[in-house]
Order: sequence, then C-alpha cells, then structure tokens
Amino acid sequence: MKNEAENPSDEKKCGFVAIIGAPNAGKSTLVNNLIGQKISIVTSKVQTTRFPVRGIFMHDQAQIILIDTPGIFAPKERLGRAMVASAWGGATDADLLVHVVDAPSISRVLKSTPQKGDKLNFEDVERVHEGLKNYKGNVILALNKVDLIDKPELFELAKNMFDLGFYKEVVMISALNGSGLAQMKTKIAQYMPIGPWHYPEDQVADLPLRMMASEITREKVFLRLHEELPYLSSVETENWKNNPDGSVRIDQTLYVGREGHKAIAIGKGGETLKWISMNARKEMCESFEREVHLFLHVKVRENWMGDPRHYNERGLDFNA
Repeated sequence: MKNEAENPSDEKKCGFVAIIGAPNAGKSTLVNNLIGQKISIVTSKVQTTRFPVRGIFMHDQAQIILIDTPGIFAPKERLGRAMVASAWGGATDADLLVHVVDAPSISRVLKSTPQKGDKLNFEDVERVHEGLKNYKGNVILALNKVDLIDKPELFELAKNMFDLGFYKEVVMISALNGSGLAQMKTKIAQYMPIGPWHYPEDQVADLPLRMMASEITREKVFLRLHEELPYLSSVETENWKNNPDGSVRIDQTLYVGREGHKAIAIGKGGETLKWISMNARKEMCESFEREVHLFLHVKVRENWMGDPRHYNERGLDFNA
C-alpha cells in the first residue's frame, strides 16, 4: 500500500510537514515523540492546540519541520473557525501532509459498535476527506493507537482507507509508545525536497519562548480544571525579564470570561492557582534550562475570544 517517493539522495533536504486530523487523534503526541521532546500541549481534552506549532527533527540528510495544526472539526464560534482555517492553511503550505487517525475509534464505528465520541471522531475524519478531495499534494495516512486494535481489524481499516485514493502511503503507529515511528521518519524524509536547512541542526522548535511559556501554563489549566473553564480561558506572557544571575522573571495573566470563572481559577485559598503556577514553573525550568520565577495572575476579560489581538499574536485569522 504505497506509492514510492523520489529516490533518496545524499544531498541536503529540507521541507515542511503538516500534521492534520480530528481533535485528540494523537497529533501533538506524535509531534513531541518524533522530535524527542515536548513542544505541543498534550491533554485528554480536544482542541488543545490552538495554533500551528513548528517542531524540527533530523533524519539522515533531511531537516523536517513539523507543523502541529489545530484539529479539524465543525467549528461553532469565531475561535473554532480560526483554528480550522489555520489547520488547512498549514496543510496547503506544506510539502507533505500526515493525516493522523484514531484507528480503534474509526474501526468501532465501521463495525457499528461505537463508544462515546467515536461518531463525532468519524465525522471529523470525513471532514478531512472532503478537504483532501481538492488537494494535489502528497499525503501519508498514519493509523494511530494500533496497540489498541486487533491486527485483522487494523489491516482491513488500512486497506479501506488507502483505497479511498487520498494517500500515497499508510503507516501504522502508536504515537504514545513509539511503535512505528522509526519507519515513519524514513517515509517522511523520502518526500522532502532537496534544499538547504532552514534551522541549525540542533534546534527543535521555532516557537518564541514567551509563547512557549504561555502554552506550558495553558496546559496546566487544562489539566487542573476539567470542565468548561479551559475553553473559555487564555494565558498571555505579559513580561519576560532576564536577571543578572541567569534566571528569568515571567509575569503571566490567565484571562477568563466571567467573575465566576476567576474564582474557579484561583480556588479555595488560592490552591488551584498555586498548583497551576507551581507545575508550570517546574516545566519551564526544565524546558528553558534555567531558574524561572513565575508570577501568575487571573483577570476577567469579557469576550476575549472577540479580541483580534488574541488571534493576531497566534497567527490566526480573526475573520476566518
């Protein structure tokens, strides 16, 4: 089930690969594990990646720049529309698309034994297929979570999806435990165009540090607050000051839409905000390899999702 790319060359290669798929299909986990370290938010909630995040890894003579796009779904509000537009924008500019699919979920729908969320996931996969009908570039199908599906069902699903005619190759992976990722790297490298590297060989991301700090804290908000609040909140890094001793002071604001949400974010005696801040600071210290002094505050900003600045700073189209 493959259509070979151009023969590999000893010349340097460099290209962009857009990782697309339904929300929570495992795209961010895949990006993080291909690169070898965390650059994208990974939680059990859908729609946690709000804007494309570029990660970089090397394979032989190829420098591969991964674009972890927001999930493709049916948007209901302005932010959702901007996220989906961003996902397809990243896809159309890439040299290769990798469509990540939750294999067990889709297989259950096809067998008429769906679990909670499977039908919505199936609809989102069909939505991706609609977008691929007019796409002329190369696409690899990555069937994910293969450790959670029986082999006969997996092979049947792979054949059925390959026969749709959208894909050059099918790879079977577990983004979480790393199964199949070595083969996937080789496949991706074959499709990269010959050309100079865009980044130093040891660079793994081009996300600005201020934005990365905001994303780290936003992930902790998702992990701590399990209900509605995370989707109605935003984290902004207001100030970044490098100290003479090599440490950094970071001032951040967690914006929420209502006064009631502010109380939830702070928690009884400030316990919730303290947990978010402590865990965010710990990860920032590890990621930035320096001591971090994090000061996190909560403010109410009504209709923050209607503020064009929030979109422009993240490379999203406010008018999508």
